[in-house]
Amino acid sequence: MNAQRCLEILREIKDVAFATVDENGFPQNRIVDVMIVEDGKLYFCTARGKDFYRQLLDHGQVAITGLNMDYQMVRLNGKAKRLDQHEKWIDRIFAENPSMNAVYPNDSRYILEPFCIDQGQIEFFDLRKEPIAREYYALGSGKPADKGFIISDSCIKCGKCGHCCPQKCIKDFAIDQAHCLHCGLCAEQCPAGAVKRKKV
Repeated sequence: MNAQRCLEILREIKDVAFATVDENGFPQNRIVDVMIVEDGKLYFCTARGKDFYRQLLDHGQVAITGLNMDYQMVRLNGKAKRLDQHEKWIDRIFAENPSMNAVYPNDSRYILEPFCIDQGQIEFFDLRKEPIAREYYALGSGKPADKGFIISDSCIKCGKCGHCCPQKCIKDFAIDQAHCLHCGLCAEQCPAGAVKRKKV
């Protein structure tokens, strides 16, 4: 698995959730098609009259989540950029997604604006595996996320964290981050308060 393959999974799912924040600071979510994926970039479009378009212009930050039939989840957090050469990109999007012609026939397609995400963080989460598998990747020049919990030096080695872990990913008083659910049960059960959430 790598960042490009994660983007390809989003393209294969195609209809994925895009979240933004509106002018009042409230979260907004909608299903949007992933139109093109290539060279570590994800492309999509939206119409200029939509709230989604205004939110992209105002803030640019977007969170994308998709789950495929194999219970593999990809989450992408990044900044969307509106593309130049508007008509060229819209024509290409329609060429690669012919079903769009029925939605926006003829020149009505040019109410759409193309966007690209080429910087951000990707999380891959595979629920098929036992224990579950989690990986992080950087998109572009960013850094991969570093989330979850760690066991600090104040650990008294009682073993409660390992005993309660749903995925049994705590061994020798260390958390195997690749299999952690981030549920926080170990932190709640630790009598010494030694399990800490990582600072993001």
